[in-house]
Amino acid sequence: MDPLYHVVNTIPYSFLRPPRLRLKLPTITLPSPMTVFSLVLLTYFMVVSGVVYDVIVEPPGIGSTQDPRTGTVRPVVFMSGRVNGQYIIEGLSSGFMFVLGGLGIILMDLAISPNRAKSLKISFAAAGISFLVIAYVMSMLFLRIKIPGYLR
Repeated sequence: MDPLYHVVNTIPYSFLRPPRLRLKLPTITLPSPMTVFSLVLLTYFMVVSGVVYDVIVEPPGIGSTQDPRTGTVRPVVFMSGRVNGQYIIEGLSSGFMFVLGGLGIILMDLAISPNRAKSLKISFAAAGISFLVIAYVMSMLFLRIKIPGYLR
């Protein structure tokens, strides 16, 4: 060991004493499982909705197109033909459908729990299957609107 390091390290502490501090470590209470689930679900919704894209690119909330026959301007929710672009409402509605499908899977998982009443199991299973079917059908509809002629 270096003698200079030894001198610098030991001499000041031979006559200096550190103060006695009575510090307590903070007690950390963990969040409840439902709070963690809610935060994870919210984060998942934001990721699949394209919130990062919306913040960076700043697309309009909704688009518009002019009807060639009447000349009236009507709102458009989906940026048809552009896979790389989206309106804000388009991303949020697609993200909601993905979250709805995930909630359907969670409800079907709750339906197989042995500690629940049979009527509650049937309700969970019916709601879960309904959520999954609605999410799938709407997501496929969104995809057909977004990319005309895809999967036909």
